Amino acid sequence: MGEFERKQQLIQEMLAAAGLDALVLRRVSSFAWATCGAASYVNTAASEGEATLVITPKGRYLVTNNIEAPRLEQEEHLADQGWEFRVTPWHEAHDEIAELTRGFKVGADVPLPGATNLAAQIARLRTNLLPEEQERFRALARLQAEAMDQAIRAVRPGQSEYEIAALLAHEMERRGVQCIVNLIATDERIFNFRHPLPTARRLERYAMLVACGRRHGLVCSCTRLVHFGRLPDELRRKMEAVAYVDAAFIAATRPGRTLGEVFERGRAAYAEVGFPNEWRLHHQGGPAGYEAREAIGLPGRSDTVAIGQVYAWNPSITGTKSEDTILVGPDGNEVLTEIPGWPVIPVTLPGDKAPIPRPAILEIT
Repeated sequence: MGEFERKQQLIQEMLAAAGLDALVLRRVSSFAWATCGAASYVNTAASEGEATLVITPKGRYLVTNNIEAPRLEQEEHLADQGWEFRVTPWHEAHDEIAELTRGFKVGADVPLPGATNLAAQIARLRTNLLPEEQERFRALARLQAEAMDQAIRAVRPGQSEYEIAALLAHEMERRGVQCIVNLIATDERIFNFRHPLPTARRLERYAMLVACGRRHGLVCSCTRLVHFGRLPDELRRKMEAVAYVDAAFIAATRPGRTLGEVFERGRAAYAEVGFPNEWRLHHQGGPAGYEAREAIGLPGRSDTVAIGQVYAWNPSITGTKSEDTILVGPDGNEVLTEIPGWPVIPVTLPGDKAPIPRPAILEIT
């Protein structure tokens, strides 16, 4: 059974479990998942696209306007995939979705009048990547790692954060990876803000680059830091500490564990390295897929880690951060965004023999 057919089967199983007949998928992420990578957005910041998928006992439909239909048919090849196009003029209001679902018990991935909200269930489907999706994710991660490496090695003192953001976006976009999150901080802004939107501030010594990249609907995350001149001892100590926490998260992310259990291991690791309250200042990440995070690790969260899922943990200790995207495999976790030749901190956790390498701060002296 191919990827598309398997996903249609998963949809029918989900509907049956919920006692529903039909499904409406409007989110950009859900559309990409169900179509094996097609893009329904025009505004890259939009959560809901310009096309909607409707699955009923009578058929599979793609509802859109006459602006989007040609591209979805000719370039995304969605008619060939078996979707029946229902096209309305862009200037007319016509509720095609209501007509297609009339008389059915409906679920949706967004709040929709009269429909059961299945957003959480669909997010779990998006999180469990099939083999074809895992290969696409590996390709995405390799491209993003290359882009991050090229961009950060081109960073120089005197550049503005806007210019650094442009370097990162250029290296990603020219590789076909859409830079949907581009966070840049320099010097004291790294210590002041966990989500630093780029500004006109110019780099003196220290820069952090954070990227989420999208390709074929999948979203990958990574962070790297660069320091010009000798790294201060306190900053080195913090980076080693956050690398330990990151390694603890990665090691704990194994099949059968709950997100709550993984979170508690990370929270304990913060205490072990002497920073017991830093976890309170920013979320720690969680499973990825067709969203940068399909869920967030929280105390008591019962979602279970499974083979084939990808995770992006992002622990931070004020002034430092460690983040890569990993794939959960049957025998271990694969760091997808590893950058060959990047300096690393080898972390050996209690009870482990083999160290887990985590990225260090790149020092340019």
